[in-house]
Parts: sequence; C-alpha cells; structure tokens
Amino acid sequence: MNLFDSHAHMDDERFDGDRAELLADFPQKGVRYLMNAACDLESSKAGIRLASEYDWIYCAVGSHPDDADHVDEERIEIYRRLARENPKVRAVGEIGLDYHYEDVPREIQQKAFRMQMQLAKELDLPVIVHEREAHGDGLQIVDEFPGVTGVFHCFSGSAEFALELVRRGWYIGFTGVLTFKNARRAVEAAQAVPLDRILIETDCPYMAPEPFRGRRCDPRLVRFTAQKLAEIRGISPDEAAEITLENACRLFAIH
Repeated sequence: MNLFDSHAHMDDERFDGDRAELLADFPQKGVRYLMNAACDLESSKAGIRLASEYDWIYCAVGSHPDDADHVDEERIEIYRRLARENPKVRAVGEIGLDYHYEDVPREIQQKAFRMQMQLAKELDLPVIVHEREAHGDGLQIVDEFPGVTGVFHCFSGSAEFALELVRRGWYIGFTGVLTFKNARRAVEAAQAVPLDRILIETDCPYMAPEPFRGRRCDPRLVRFTAQKLAEIRGISPDEAAEITLENACRLFAIH
C-alpha cells in the first residue's frame, strides 16, 4: 500500500522523544509521502527543517486560526520569504476559521484568513484550510479568492457542503474520524465526494482512528482511513491508497 498522509504535525512536541525512530519506520509501513502542516511561525520553520532532512516530506507555512492574532504584514512577509526560499514548501496552511472555542475573536480570524489567502494567490500555492463551525463565513471568504483552491482538511461538514467545495475546485480531507462509530456525517461526505477529490490524513498526533482512538496518532495509522474509505466506496484498500496519493501529489505539485 502506497500512502500519502496529506496532513500531519510531526514537529509536535509529543514526538520529541521518538521522532527520528518513527520517521525511519514510516517508509517501511507504506507511507510514501507526508505533508507537514504548520500552525504558526515556529511550526512553519520546524516543518521546513523536517522537509529538508527527508526527501519524502513536504511542508506548508501559515497560521492556524488560534494563531490569527499574530498575523500581520510582518508575519506575512516572513511566510512569503520562507515559501520563496524553500522549494519543499508546497502550500499555505493550515489557515482558516474556528468558531468552536473562539480563543481569537472572529473578526481577527477572518482578517488573518484573508491575508493568507491573498498570500497563496500571490505565491500560486494551494491552501490547507481548517474550518470548524464556520461554514458560512468560510465559504464567503473562499469565494473572494476564486483563483485559490486547496483542501478543507479534517472535514466536519455535510455532504452538501463538501459538494459545494468540490464544485469550486477544492479537495476534501478525511482523518481517522471516518472510522468512528458516530461519524455519520463524515461517512456521508466520503460517499458523496468524487474519488478524484478525496485526500486522507492523520492530523497526527490527533484524531487516531479506531481501534487506536484516544492514543497518540502517527502517519502509519493513515492506512486505517484508507481501508475505511475503501469500504465506503466499494474499492480495494490499495486502490483507495493509490487514488488519494495521486490526488495529493496533484494538489501539492509533487511529481
């Protein structure tokens, strides 16, 4: 099985004790490529360091909604420079909106989202979007940048919302949540989205799939999401892995 974990956080401190050992094992477990998503400036730089050390790791730069209050013109210029200087940077993200906790006021999140969408437009890069309980505002901002697409990662919306995004040229990313017994909406979305628009991811160290739910997740577990997707769509696990790998390579311009 050839797998592309399209959204991981291998720079997270929970991997500090065994990161090198894990990374050495991933190719043996079928993880052919990995996209290390950023949350803030520190993790953007950490992802670049990882991508420079491993041929099969790519990375993104950007600020998560929880870091939106640090996004200003100075921060955007740093992300611009990092992306231009490092060819392994293949996306801006994860960026977006999170209204679940609202640790950062909505208007500040929206401003940071727009600034980073504009940066992606300028750099001609796809974006990795984190959107939680903000479907309306998220779609409105996406529509302001018709030339920018990417993936709505860890998708939590309805099948109808997923298809609205697909019509606009976007990809939909599914995590181990797809394997949860109560994941009705995720399963319905995975049934509805065209296969050539689906990515799979771990979002590690979060979102471990069944039967590992509640434990630290890592990219080796993305195979369980591939297997569940295969079951949902009536294809083999190898087909699910190959299709989602090709989709991620297409999105992130990996040849």
